[in-house]
Amino acid sequence: MTAPLKVWLDRDGRLLRLRLDRPPANIIDAAMIGALAGALDEHLGNDGLAAVVLDAEGPHFSFGASIEEHLPADCAAMLHALHGLVLNMSASPIPILVAVQGQCLGGGLEVALAGHLMFVAPDAKLGQPEIRVGVFAPAASCLLPERAPRVVAEAMLLSGQSIDGDAAVRHGIANEVAAAPSDAALKWFDDNLAPLSASSLRHAVRAARVGYTERLAENIARVETLYLDSLMATRDAVAGLEAFLDKRPANWEHR
Repeated sequence: MTAPLKVWLDRDGRLLRLRLDRPPANIIDAAMIGALAGALDEHLGNDGLAAVVLDAEGPHFSFGASIEEHLPADCAAMLHALHGLVLNMSASPIPILVAVQGQCLGGGLEVALAGHLMFVAPDAKLGQPEIRVGVFAPAASCLLPERAPRVVAEAMLLSGQSIDGDAAVRHGIANEVAAAPSDAALKWFDDNLAPLSASSLRHAVRAARVGYTERLAENIARVETLYLDSLMATRDAVAGLEAFLDKRPANWEHR
């Protein structure tokens, strides 16, 4: 099996490039989570690194997490790994610029939200559709309300509806709409971060997120417990996941 992630250094080693590389779906499964976590662990200690650009191969950023890994036998390990990645990205002292095209759903959007800046194609579709298969999005339940107005975040989380790139910028979820979001992220790095001291930038990133990273860690721990101990004990949560895998409508019993 080929590696799920392309990793390379750019801009004379000042920029770490990470590219999800299992198109078209770029599923955020255990292998992808492990590859992202490993790449960040390996490179974030580089004193000269000024930023990370995370993007994806193919027409879509990510269709989301693996539904199979959401089933009761695997969901605890999957959530622990995904939430560890999200928290490490959110606490990174090096800014992470995320470029999104096409579908960016579920766990894919959770990973994107964990970065610092987001650049989106106008026709990108950002959403948390988990509720439509009987579960909810733990990390996004904490991340989205930190970026978007609560009325927007809750509408997305409770309905599973997606928004496009223009709406993502309008609501404060993304920074910029661009036809080529990866190019826009690279230009933003060149114009704004490349001229700076990497050391001073690390301190500025930490200062800008004082309180946020601690609050996020506490909230994710609480919703992970709610997911594993309460949600997954319900009949409909498991039935919804199984119906999705079987490609049939779910039969809700509301319990």
